[in-house]
Amino acid sequence: MKHLSKVLFTSSLLSLLAVAGCNKKSDAPAEQQPGTAVRTLKVGVNPVPHGEILRVAAPLAERDGVRIEVIEFTDYVQPNIALSDKQLDANYFQHVPYLERFSADRKLSLASVGAVHLEPLGVYSTKHAAIAALPEGAKVTIPADPTNAGRALRLLEQQGLIQLREGVGASGTLKDVVGNPKKLDLREIDAEQQPRTLQDVDAAIINGNYFLEAKKNLQLDAKTLAQESAQGNPYANILVVRKGDEGRPEIKTLLKALQSTEVRRYIESTYGGAVIPAF
Repeated sequence: MKHLSKVLFTSSLLSLLAVAGCNKKSDAPAEQQPGTAVRTLKVGVNPVPHGEILRVAAPLAERDGVRIEVIEFTDYVQPNIALSDKQLDANYFQHVPYLERFSADRKLSLASVGAVHLEPLGVYSTKHAAIAALPEGAKVTIPADPTNAGRALRLLEQQGLIQLREGVGASGTLKDVVGNPKKLDLREIDAEQQPRTLQDVDAAIINGNYFLEAKKNLQLDAKTLAQESAQGNPYANILVVRKGDEGRPEIKTLLKALQSTEVRRYIESTYGGAVIPAF
């Protein structure tokens, strides 16, 4: 009996040690596990493409001791509110002009720590193979929202198709078009409707994520005539933190993972140019 008791005691002890070992490898936030070197960051994202890209970067960050908890949002308001309220450590869904405007309107103290990708506006057409082939009087749609309308007009100006009033930059409107040698028929429509109406016009300037979705779901067959560049583009999507957190080691680790060669390759091989690296 003494021998049996000793065996049972030893077996119970080994079971407890095994359970303890499993708990150390659990998905519980690292800061709740005393003695562990792993730290957890809660990062808010929109599902596509941000969540997809972050999930590629997450294993890279974890190898350097930072576990990423991906928290998805389907709107552009809550991720910044949650970050400001310390429900998140960072978010990744927006560009600098949006961050600056939102932070000023809501009196939030948030900061960008680096760019990851750009969802470029592109000039797309199902009728023409080159930007120079657009005929006189061609019907061209641009997004109806102010931010992207200005971007679209700037892209047309960069392609030599129109001239904008001096100094308007990416804030231009149709009223700021002072030169239009081909007499393009420029029309504003809701951005999400542009892919569906592309076959009815000569060209459309569409945001990359809308074009990507349409190409997948509508089997849209269109040529890319021109596209925004990522270099120096203020509309690159960024990693954002509360001001003062820019120097946190775990934030630097996350940014390093997001700007890694592995993430670059994933973006380039997955999105067919509708999303491009901005680093």
